[in-house]
Amino acid sequence: MPSELRVVHRPRLSEPVLITAFRGWNDGGQGASLAAGYLARQWQAERFADIDPEEFFDFQATRPTVSLEEGMTRRIEWPETVFYAARPRELGRDVILMLGIEPNLRWRTYCGYVVDFARELGVELVVTLGALLADVPHTRASPVTGSATDPELVERLGLSASRYEGPTGIVGVLHDACRKAELPSVSLWAAVPHYVQLTPSPRAAQALCERLATLLGGQIDVAELRRAGRGYVEQVSEAVAADAETAAYVEELEQRTDELDPSALPSGDALAAELTRYLRERERGDAPDAATDQ
Repeated sequence: MPSELRVVHRPRLSEPVLITAFRGWNDGGQGASLAAGYLARQWQAERFADIDPEEFFDFQATRPTVSLEEGMTRRIEWPETVFYAARPRELGRDVILMLGIEPNLRWRTYCGYVVDFARELGVELVVTLGALLADVPHTRASPVTGSATDPELVERLGLSASRYEGPTGIVGVLHDACRKAELPSVSLWAAVPHYVQLTPSPRAAQALCERLATLLGGQIDVAELRRAGRGYVEQVSEAVAADAETAAYVEELEQRTDELDPSALPSGDALAAELTRYLRERERGDAPDAATDQ
């Protein structure tokens, strides 16, 4: 076992699935990390291992933070990748949650550690959660798409095969490592309104949890996320209403969404392409200003 992988204890697991979420490039509106953190709390998951960040982070790019304990003692909090184990009765199988920040360095080594550890724990399926910026309105449910690289898995779960070409994040590298190790993996992506990218999106988190429940053939209680989503819509709507141009743009997105055939929802590849397009437009100054960034 590599020294960077620090295991406190090994839980006894039954048919485990590994669910991952990374803060950073793969986490528009914090939809993925919010969903994973919610699941860890909902399922009372227990921390059992982590990866030492020393070899995988540039601390000038991803800086540790300092906090005070009891108003006196200074404590450094390092960027970390943590593994939690849970046994949600609603799913009928055990779950490992891996929560972390997209590392800066040695991605292939990092993903190799994750895949090898998953194999040691008997993981049968890896599911990554992600969130991408897209042309979707905040007043409608976040669309979620799923893809997989294994043709048999694509057919069995009713997913799509990824045909995206372009920049990728740690999620893409992890799926490639799973493919090489012949470990089945699925990628779920929620669409987040690009004009409120800095506001955490409980609606995206809710959509990911609901799609995950369908994928795993169980149920996940999303009542808390649903309540938070209503507050999110009110907050963003108030900010949007203050700018006539943004309000008109959102209204156009609503009309487009309402007229969309549900079977024609954008694929994960389309969402990824949309993100690339939007980032290029922002660099040129052509994209609409984010209402909550003003």
